[in-house]
Amino acid sequence: MMNSLQDWPEPIVRVQSLSESGLPMIPDRYVKPLSDRPSSNRPENGDANIPIIDLTGLTDDETELSRSTMDRISLACRDWGFFQVVNHGVSPGLMDQARETWRSFFHLPMEIKQAYANSPKTYEGYGSRLGIEKGAILDWSDYYYLHYLPLTLKDYNKWPGSPDYCREVIDEYGKELVKLGGRIMKVLSINLGLNESHLQNAFGGENIGACVRVNFYPKCPQPDLTLGLSSHSDPGGLTILLPDPEVPGLQVRKDDRWITVKPARHAFIVNIGDQIQVLSNANYKSVEHRVIVNSGVERLSLAFFYNPKSDIPIKPVRELVSADKPALYPPMTFDEYRLFIRLNGPKGKSQVESLKSPRCH
Repeated sequence: MMNSLQDWPEPIVRVQSLSESGLPMIPDRYVKPLSDRPSSNRPENGDANIPIIDLTGLTDDETELSRSTMDRISLACRDWGFFQVVNHGVSPGLMDQARETWRSFFHLPMEIKQAYANSPKTYEGYGSRLGIEKGAILDWSDYYYLHYLPLTLKDYNKWPGSPDYCREVIDEYGKELVKLGGRIMKVLSINLGLNESHLQNAFGGENIGACVRVNFYPKCPQPDLTLGLSSHSDPGGLTILLPDPEVPGLQVRKDDRWITVKPARHAFIVNIGDQIQVLSNANYKSVEHRVIVNSGVERLSLAFFYNPKSDIPIKPVRELVSADKPALYPPMTFDEYRLFIRLNGPKGKSQVESLKSPRCH
């Protein structure tokens, strides 16, 4: 099966190049079916937004959050699968520096970026599509994907060498996000009635996986016909997103409506991935989300994926399984799950749902 992942099925077209060429209409390859277009199901969300939670008191050593804050996080994990965090311990200066460093990379000449072109075998590097289905409808975005942990996969040569200090900024940002991910995992464990280190240990303790995908959404002449990223739930454990502060685009599915997230200043957007849905036996939900684009301005975001060690079987935690609520999912390693996703590309919530034990359908 891995042989089929050696290369892309068709020549790669950079969406940024399409956008900058000034074309008045998007190519057919990017036109979504009517039911998936943002215009066909306009969100009537008004002032709705995902919960914003203040993490003051949550440090690497202490979980000093009030009961009401813990409850709000619990409710967000069960009800939304998404929440924003402020006062999270990561310096605003580093957040801005990371975002603007990556923005500078995407504005480098194409020949410099092309030196980092990726393949579907690992996805690591500069890319423009997810999934390897020939003739698939594509998303209006380019991206850069890289591994941060485990150290055996961390390869500075696959990280951009420009702009100056790029690798140092990525390294520092990754170090801080790993720490933040660990702090949030403690809260999620406690809220499930488990020991604070339970979920972390299920992920492999210190031996977790962590990777970054920087998403670049160029201006689009027909934003109502396409998406920057198709609807999907995240396959990993926990996603910590640094959104574009000026340009909304992330939409979260709630009660069959799409809610456009309004980012708070210097907040991270945290969402539950499929692996935590499995470990929690679906007490916590990974929720469908997608990205819309616009004709007036580009958008850039950094998604940090905090994942289980790739070869540990992930299955519902024993304490969360009972006669009333049997285990909903069979054991599967993250490596096995990720391969499943990479072959199929983003497909709503159907990936994790298809893994449910036959008796639970």
